[in-house]
Amino acid sequence: MTHASLFSGIGGFDLAAEWIGWDNIFHCEWNPFGQKVLAHHFPNSKSYNDITKTDFSIHADQVDILTGGFPCQPYSSAGKRLGKADERHLFPHMLRCVKEVKPKYVIGENVRGLVNWNDGMVFHEVQDDLEREGYEVQSFLIPAASVNAPHQRYRIWFVAYCKDFGCKSTKTSNKWQEHIQNDRNGIRTTSKSNGEIWDVTNSDTTRLYQQHFASKSIEKNEFSRSSFKRRDFASFPTKSPICGGNDGIPRELDSITFSKWRNQSIKAYGNAIVPQVAFEIFKAIQSFDDLVNV
Repeated sequence: MTHASLFSGIGGFDLAAEWIGWDNIFHCEWNPFGQKVLAHHFPNSKSYNDITKTDFSIHADQVDILTGGFPCQPYSSAGKRLGKADERHLFPHMLRCVKEVKPKYVIGENVRGLVNWNDGMVFHEVQDDLEREGYEVQSFLIPAASVNAPHQRYRIWFVAYCKDFGCKSTKTSNKWQEHIQNDRNGIRTTSKSNGEIWDVTNSDTTRLYQQHFASKSIEKNEFSRSSFKRRDFASFPTKSPICGGNDGIPRELDSITFSKWRNQSIKAYGNAIVPQVAFEIFKAIQSFDDLVNV
């Protein structure tokens, strides 16, 4: 399968795609430090920088999975939470890319604060916008602890599927609904006013997620196709140190950096997704895609 990423950072999504054996078609990152890391480790991917000035239509119907952790600062509890008034509210440009590329699957990621910002306005708009383009959307609130990381790091994940490669599709896929329902076992859900999040952020988060992922444990030999091995969280303390390993990013990923770029590395690690979480989502997508294409 083929993958492309937006707001790529230092390549968390791209790394997870490489782990599962997918081809990375392109990435898009405006930060010069991130661009250098991506160019070094993913040289076969076409590189774009400013998403607001890029036309992605050249890749129409060529990408199976389009991912993007669109900027979280407008909704993060650590910021001013200006939301759509913030110039970093860039999901509309991700949506434009979706329209131009017409991927089969779309995965969006953001901070937990997106769910309740302005009574969930943007949270619901993201799903409504994708549904208008013919996608069926389900949201997941998944912490890094779900893959045994030593901290919570809650993130909202939007997983969208279009039955016909090269949307728009207005038909509902029974197999998609059935696959999601079967994969839902053991996970508590919380209904929202205009939708539903599969919520495991309650006091029994760790137990629920360990049960859910126990049957999907990742063996190290599954990563033999990658130059980066999966980060083992067992050696990290409960209080996360200031380094990339506690977030699942291999230290080798920014090995081209110099000491004067240490601050850039720390910032990049902090903004990165936990690729082990993305990898589990990718595994589910691959499993489903194999099912419907038998």
